[in-house]
Amino acid sequence: MTDTGTEAGTDVHTGTGTGTGPESGSDTGTNKHTGTDTDPARTVTEAASRPTPQAAALPNRPAPRGLWALPPVAVLAFFFLYPLALVVQQSFSPDDGGTSVEPYAEVFASEAFREALVTTVWLAAGATVGCLVLGFVLALVIAFVPFPGSRAVAKFIDVFLSFPSFLITLALLFVYGTVGMANGVWTDVTGAAEGPFHFLTTPWGVLLAEITYFTPFVMRPLLAAFSQIDTAQLEVASSLGARPARIVRRVILPEALPALAAGGSLVLVMCLNEFGIVLFTGAKDVTTLPMLVYSKAILESDYPAACVVAVVNIAISVGLYSLYRVVSRRVGA
Repeated sequence: MTDTGTEAGTDVHTGTGTGTGPESGSDTGTNKHTGTDTDPARTVTEAASRPTPQAAALPNRPAPRGLWALPPVAVLAFFFLYPLALVVQQSFSPDDGGTSVEPYAEVFASEAFREALVTTVWLAAGATVGCLVLGFVLALVIAFVPFPGSRAVAKFIDVFLSFPSFLITLALLFVYGTVGMANGVWTDVTGAAEGPFHFLTTPWGVLLAEITYFTPFVMRPLLAAFSQIDTAQLEVASSLGARPARIVRRVILPEALPALAAGGSLVLVMCLNEFGIVLFTGAKDVTTLPMLVYSKAILESDYPAACVVAVVNIAISVGLYSLYRVVSRRVGA
């Protein structure tokens, strides 16, 4: 008895399963897969993740950069530019109504305005020169002359910058005022009825107060510039026989020019707009442009004239600031 069995197994992936098993004992199994084996759950997931035609037609574009600048510009315009625009508008609005340049003509023709303009300019220029000279000398001493407490003095300069201007003026009144310490010592020693120090109520007193207050604004950038100077250059120059004055003129001063330009320009602009120092010194004969604005607006209720003076003051300040920017770029500040 012969058992003849032929078993053939063929696995061809065509996607169809065919099983043939004849009774003669021949068993042929064909299983074909062609990749068309579909899973319902997988098909639904892929269809959901596929972007719709509407979504593909609308690309995800970032917002323009200009939109991010709109909120700060709007705040700046509302709180700063709008009040300035009102001041300019009021300067062209005389008391009898309408729009005219008559307020400008009246203010420019007045003797008080010309005196205030001259006083403001020479006080600002004198204070700037004094701050540059005094600040340069003091910064040299602090940076290059070792002495105990030099670092503490440098730190105090930063603290001094936060002081209000009237505080310095008040301190000077305690020392050099009519009933201040200096006059008190003089009267106690000599027996005189009053002391000789009365300069605080003069333009020279205002000048002294402004130099005292604004000198640290020059020293701060100078100290930062001096900290970048290589001390080896100073040692080499000294070893070659250069005297201190020559070292300062040929080595230190060129490095300090950008800081001097920046500090001097800042002090000049701040002195032009200074109000508290002039007010607290009690100098009745010293009228600057800010004091004239106060006088016209508060004491005389002449708002068009006050706005005219304010516009002139703003124009001078902006012009000097523009000059400061130009000088800073050229000297590399």
